[in-house]
Amino acid sequence: MPKSRPTFLWSLFSLQILCTVFFMIDFGHDVVGTPGAPRWAGDFMEGAVAVALLLGTVFVGYELRLVRLREQRMRQQIDVASGAFADMLHTQFDAWGLTEAEREVALLGIKGYSIAEIASLRNTKEGTIKAQNAAVYRKAGVSGRLQLLAHFVEDLMGGPLIDRPAAAEANPSA
Repeated sequence: MPKSRPTFLWSLFSLQILCTVFFMIDFGHDVVGTPGAPRWAGDFMEGAVAVALLLGTVFVGYELRLVRLREQRMRQQIDVASGAFADMLHTQFDAWGLTEAEREVALLGIKGYSIAEIASLRNTKEGTIKAQNAAVYRKAGVSGRLQLLAHFVEDLMGGPLIDRPAAAEANPSA
């Protein structure tokens, strides 16, 4: 949305508030019967305000339609990205030669479950989960869960976030 569009929407909102106030005051004058300007001037003003409200309503409806379409597109993009991430996981799991149990443990670990939670979900002992995690990390060539997760995040981002050799030169104590 261009910068001028939110300004326009706020201006439209303000105009609609003014129109509402006008109609409320006009209604009060009609009820009380206060004499004022000639009737044709009031009718002209009411007509102008009604046209402004009509145009505002049409524009708001159009904007709501655009927002709904944008939301649908974003949901589709998220679905595609989720499917692509799942495909990437399974492709990498195949390349590493993970067993079905190791795949499940790795996936639950990537999702953020603790060892105890994974053991509970899989109806097994924590020691078994630790051994399966160790096998996953060994096959993946990483030292732990964070490096495993970082491997997939780097793939999503299109490569490493930091050039490792350059980072090591910049910080030799690391």
